[in-house]
Amino acid sequence: MRENLWFSRGQFSNRCVDSKNCLPPLMTILAFSFFSLFSVLALAAQDRSGKEVVEAVCSACHSTGLNGAPRIGDTSAWSARAALGLSSLTQHAVNGIRNMPAHGGQPELSDMEIARAVTYMVNQSGGHWVAPINPNIVGTPRTGKEIVAGQCSKCHEKGLGGAPRIGVIQDWAPRVKLGIPYLVSSAIHGHGGMPPRGGQANLTDSELSTAILYMINPASANAPKTVAEQQRPGADMNPNHKIVGGVEVYMGYTTAENIRALPQGSPELSMHGGVPQGANYYHVNASVFDAATGAPISGATVSLDLDWPGQATTVVDLQPMFMGAGGSYGNYVKTQPNVDCPMVLHIKTAGGMVDVKFDHTFAQ
Repeated sequence: MRENLWFSRGQFSNRCVDSKNCLPPLMTILAFSFFSLFSVLALAAQDRSGKEVVEAVCSACHSTGLNGAPRIGDTSAWSARAALGLSSLTQHAVNGIRNMPAHGGQPELSDMEIARAVTYMVNQSGGHWVAPINPNIVGTPRTGKEIVAGQCSKCHEKGLGGAPRIGVIQDWAPRVKLGIPYLVSSAIHGHGGMPPRGGQANLTDSELSTAILYMINPASANAPKTVAEQQRPGADMNPNHKIVGGVEVYMGYTTAENIRALPQGSPELSMHGGVPQGANYYHVNASVFDAATGAPISGATVSLDLDWPGQATTVVDLQPMFMGAGGSYGNYVKTQPNVDCPMVLHIKTAGGMVDVKFDHTFAQ
């Protein structure tokens, strides 16, 4: 009989009763170890739903509002948070915020599972968000045309509830005047009858920007622009939209008060070092695109000269902005109210320097 060390009833023995059916102890231990490992990996690999994650983890605090956590079902508490959008809320949960530890104290939770849990709690508290799907199934980012056809057209096709109609420049011109980043921000937080992110919580900021640009000018998203399209009448009808030297520019202006009024926690409140105090401050932004392809131009150096009548020219460096798909630059400006101000936007790219002239009257 072959002798081996064997674990039996809590003790090691040096006898094996049946040598034919006796595995070497090392093989047995390895087999048990591999079984345990695979069990752990299978548990970690579970792609849990939002409900499953909430019941297993989040409900410990969110079911009762422990330590100030917004209680599931509290419409008022969640509506303010829902205005921040899925991306921001998920980031808060991933990084931890106030009394909540990172990943809700469960580091094995994936970011996707956390996003689903957030969506579930919002929906249990009056929301109507769409739960994000597995990132391994997600392909390339959706085009503006796809997003608009699938969601935005429900209101924007016919102007339901006052929504600006797709491709109607007269509807969009007053809004574009505020700037593309401001339009993206409005879509993120919701505006008027439009819910946050148009009711599609899994739309990224970049996709929202793409959808907005498509609705402003559907032709720009379908194919590279011809010379005739670059000189389309819509560009002339909107004084804040110009194409010069192969660069397409949308200028936008909004008061500091408008930004200050955004929901607490909005990232716009901290851009450029925070919203300045005092009267007559505006946020000025320029969204810059390749006129031939419609692609946003990132990495440019952008500045703005404001030629106030009878005063020295104000020069402002426009900083890259975080919102949308890139290509937006902005900063705060102390303005002279109710005075027509000629401006020159200087855009320096790898292809050279482009100067674009605008005029604007900043209302008091």
